[in-house]
Amino acid sequence: MDNLGVVFMSEVVGTAILVLLGCGVVANVALAKNKGVGGGFLMVTIGWGLAVYAGVIAAYNSGAHLNPAVTLGLIASGTDTFGSGVPVNVVSTLTYIGAQMLGAILGAVVVWLAYKPHFDQEPDAANKLGVFSTGPAIRSYGWNLVTEIIGTFVLVFVVIGFGRNGEAGGLAALGALPVALLVIAIGASLGGPTGYAINPARDLGPRIAHFLLPIKGKGGSDWSYSWVPVLGPIIGGVLAGASSGVLLPVLG
Repeated sequence: MDNLGVVFMSEVVGTAILVLLGCGVVANVALAKNKGVGGGFLMVTIGWGLAVYAGVIAAYNSGAHLNPAVTLGLIASGTDTFGSGVPVNVVSTLTYIGAQMLGAILGAVVVWLAYKPHFDQEPDAANKLGVFSTGPAIRSYGWNLVTEIIGTFVLVFVVIGFGRNGEAGGLAALGALPVALLVIAIGASLGGPTGYAINPARDLGPRIAHFLLPIKGKGGSDWSYSWVPVLGPIIGGVLAGASSGVLLPVLG
């Protein structure tokens, strides 16, 4: 398998594990008759952080981007190669992003399989959608967009900062445990308004799965909001990458 093939499989597997465990903790908290029901936002935040930890470990071969905002942020920072040593170009960028989207959809499908009886017995369609995708506490598209931009800026900026103290190229450069703690910190401090997607694939992939799966009484997939957790993280990631050369100067 060539380098792009390794990158593709690594990102698919890592993102699938990320979404499986991340959306899985939401299912445990939100769906009827689960042992974790009512566990609260802190349980979800910790669960997502540990999901990122597992995804980064699994995707070490590709630099563990797991997120189009990270991939695009690294490009905006001026990097010539990704963490896997693959040169930055249109093909490699589409390989990363395509793999992240596929992995996110697959991870969401497995969550549905794991919790199928609970989806069937959950009466609230909003709870079912909430397992798959984010939604705002107060719907205000402009401010929701700002929240996602800020949260993703912090994520990508710190990833790039740590990468400049090691090998640049993705979440793996930051290290699995530190990036998990970073995601928990973002969720605990900035996650309340929107549920902190901070990752277009993490939100859009599971939302597509929700739309396609035969989930009993699922209702709509809230496509009117779906652009916010895609555009916001892209803007935040690119801004973080573009500003890193000024705000994170390299000495020597």
